[in-house]
Amino acid sequence: MDPATDPRAPVPAHLDRREFVGLTAMGIAMLAAGGCDRDGEGTAAAGRAGASFELEEMTVGELQADMAAGARTSVSICEAYLDRIEANDRRGPTLRSMLDLNPEALDLAERLDRERAAGGARGPLHGIPVVLKDNIDTADRMTTTAGSLALEGSIAARDAFVARRLREAGAVILGKANLSEWANFRSTRSSSGWSGRGGQCGNPYAVDRSPCGSSAGTGAAVSANFAAVGVGTETDGSVVCPSATCGLVGIKPTLGLVSRAGIIPIAHSQDTAGPMARSVEDAAILLGAMAGADPDDPITRTDRGESDYTVYLDPSGLAGARIGVARNVMFGNTPDADAVAETAIELLRARGATVIDPTPLPHAGDYDDSEFEVLLYEFRSDLNAYLAGLGPSAPVHSLADVIEFNDANRERSMPYFGQEIMLMAEEKGPLTEQAYVDALAHDHRLSRAEGIDAAMDEHELDALIAPTAGPAWTIDLVNGDHYGGGSSTPAAVAGYPHITVPAGYAFGLPIGLSFFGRAFSEPTLIRLAYAFERATNARHAPDLRASLGLRSA
Repeated sequence: MDPATDPRAPVPAHLDRREFVGLTAMGIAMLAAGGCDRDGEGTAAAGRAGASFELEEMTVGELQADMAAGARTSVSICEAYLDRIEANDRRGPTLRSMLDLNPEALDLAERLDRERAAGGARGPLHGIPVVLKDNIDTADRMTTTAGSLALEGSIAARDAFVARRLREAGAVILGKANLSEWANFRSTRSSSGWSGRGGQCGNPYAVDRSPCGSSAGTGAAVSANFAAVGVGTETDGSVVCPSATCGLVGIKPTLGLVSRAGIIPIAHSQDTAGPMARSVEDAAILLGAMAGADPDDPITRTDRGESDYTVYLDPSGLAGARIGVARNVMFGNTPDADAVAETAIELLRARGATVIDPTPLPHAGDYDDSEFEVLLYEFRSDLNAYLAGLGPSAPVHSLADVIEFNDANRERSMPYFGQEIMLMAEEKGPLTEQAYVDALAHDHRLSRAEGIDAAMDEHELDALIAPTAGPAWTIDLVNGDHYGGGSSTPAAVAGYPHITVPAGYAFGLPIGLSFFGRAFSEPTLIRLAYAFERATNARHAPDLRASLGLRSA
């Protein structure tokens, strides 16, 4: 590999920071994570740099206060994060969480610093570095590829609505994060966090373990303190699972709260972007900037979004709340996650919540097959529409083109697993087919009125809870993911909100607790999640070790 473009190579002495950012913005395919000895030493030591990082675990509010006081600038903050990415993402632990770095980031930060000096900050995100999942369009010098070599070099004609909202709020888009290629909708044997462009992303708590879900790179990068906050996308679990396994707060909003326009899709009936952050407060700030009505996405409406979700941050927010424990299907997957959840339940009671345990969630698990059927139909339709809109210079223009590209470039595009899901989707017909219409109606009925809404009505609940997922599994490029189950599907299929919050650890790996509920109940869920976070303070920064170093008896 040419050292001029090898992301693991040291920065040449003759390059300044802006030139280095421009060089690395190209993004390249990288090898799978390397090993270490069984005790987790060796390369682990190189990654244990967290405690010495000047911005370690700093919140949006703390960064904003420093800029207001003149102690830091947006430029200096961006430079610190870029240095950390250089040292830990492309060298050292080699997390491989980032695909592109924005060659304009420091110039943008400099302009925002001048704007602050001249007239003050636009709001809480002014000058704050944000990373976006690489399926969110940005009309700049970065590509948008969903991690696929088939879209390598593709630059969007305009920003996604979410990206535009963040720029208007004064955020600096620092770069594009690695992801499970095509948002993990390519193969039945995929490895979460692997893409043809970026290679295998690791978990910052143990780099040889999975970051889970398709927003893997965003989760790993934000958790590893490579940026202040990040944006992922979810169809079913791809915000909340990487957030949980990487020790983050993740918010999967109600369908229609955040625009889907300009995001490479899987399925319009479930897709949404969502905040990923190290605290509930930061996630709430980011959600307020992202939400809003978009004429290009008619499902969004002005009466559904709010500009400031931080008003719901109440440390006493659990007092008087009624919370149901959704044990069926969502417990019993992994004993470690269950144990963390049981401790959390006792804490909820101690903080004044009435806990209805159990609260059976009707029909949970009854729509798994029909959900997949809906996703196959919508993926073909929605992806074809997105690719057709890229224009004649784009490398591919349809799902059929992507399949053909992958076949023609099998050694690079499919070295570990194939494209079985894409092949299944390509066989589906239009969205007028009765099989699709019936499946979608079935899913909405069982997950909404006869599912989440029914359980909450019966017990007069503010929210339902369950473990988000089990601890991160060891990456396995031969057999694919070893996902042990979780709680994302009911809210995902219903299009209802879901928040995960760090709740504890198993073998040093984070476990999240999920709060989910009715459509557009984000204010209530944020209030409960914040109070729970304040009561536990469970998150601690990862040390980017290569492995847990567990020994067999």
